[in-house]
Amino acid sequence: MKPKNLVIARAVREQGLTHAEAATRYGVTRQWVHTLLARYDTEGPAGLEPRSRAPKTRPGTTPPAVTERIIELRRELTAAGADAGPITIAWHLERDGHLAPSTSTIRRTLHTAGLITPAPNKRPRSSYIRFEADLPNECWQADITHWNLANGTRIEILDFLDDHARFLLQIHAATAFTGADVTTAMSHLISTYGPPYSTLTDNGLVFTTRLARHKGARGGFEKLLTAHGIIQKNGSPGHPQTQGKIERFHQTLKRWLTARRLPDTTEQLQTMLNEFRTWYNTARPHRSIGRRTPERAYTALPKATPTHTPQPEWRTRTDRVDKNGKISLRYAGQLRHLGIGRAHIGTPVLILIHDRNTTVSNADTGQIIAEHTIDPTKHYQPKKR
Repeated sequence: MKPKNLVIARAVREQGLTHAEAATRYGVTRQWVHTLLARYDTEGPAGLEPRSRAPKTRPGTTPPAVTERIIELRRELTAAGADAGPITIAWHLERDGHLAPSTSTIRRTLHTAGLITPAPNKRPRSSYIRFEADLPNECWQADITHWNLANGTRIEILDFLDDHARFLLQIHAATAFTGADVTTAMSHLISTYGPPYSTLTDNGLVFTTRLARHKGARGGFEKLLTAHGIIQKNGSPGHPQTQGKIERFHQTLKRWLTARRLPDTTEQLQTMLNEFRTWYNTARPHRSIGRRTPERAYTALPKATPTHTPQPEWRTRTDRVDKNGKISLRYAGQLRHLGIGRAHIGTPVLILIHDRNTTVSNADTGQIIAEHTIDPTKHYQPKKR
């Protein structure tokens, strides 16, 4: 107890000072004198003990049930290999019908529970320079990553991601992907979602031949894009940041796969990838698109369409007619056999290629000996009559 409080109370009750006189003498307010006397009369000297100034109610305090749910969600999401940050936890709380506290409160709760490992050297998110397509189908990113089976076999995973909505268009597993496989996958996506305005990939040979050691024809993927007027973009060699969205997507994918048992077969892995695609597109809030799901973001706006006028392919090559009266030519990533005729066996030839059309002439005399219009569905190409 403060002695001053007891002196004030006794000065009024035992010495007869008025409230105003006591307030003036001891340098306090009359209201404080009234308060001290009320406590003194009710509780005696013990009522003059200093009392807590804390508010009697704390309307901003997180309810215990919400605190418990925050910790529970953190553990559940982490065990499932999903993002378990404060923003994601807030989204799940709201979906469950709770009034979600601020993300800083959620982060503080996780810290108190010992569920956050400090990372002082982690680059702040505010320092990132972001590039994002304005519309769905404005840009599709594609890449190939890997995962292992239980026996250690390395399996390739091909995925296509919409740049604007982060919508996972396709994810497929195979022992290895060829250029023809990638072309088939892209053709299926075009049939399903419509052709995009552009694509963005690395410089793998299944996507482009522009950095091939031996320059040749455009690959099947490039031919398909050209046929639909789709702009093809490729990242700089050794600079995966250009395809940052799909590289970051692979982290989410592999964290999810790591939380599960390794599959025994490629078919089991594909089943897991199908499950992941449904979860990723429809049940996972994405921070970069306003905590919406990719499916919701993809369907919210009209789709971009190709407006590019592709340049025709012009090239030349030399060859010699083989013993069967044929020459070979790579077109759309596959080797084609052009019929010339047995009468020209061993003849050196010059081939002029304009998209699907070829003109074959005798390299020594310049005489045209065959013309072809390549049928992409066939390997053998008979010459025009």
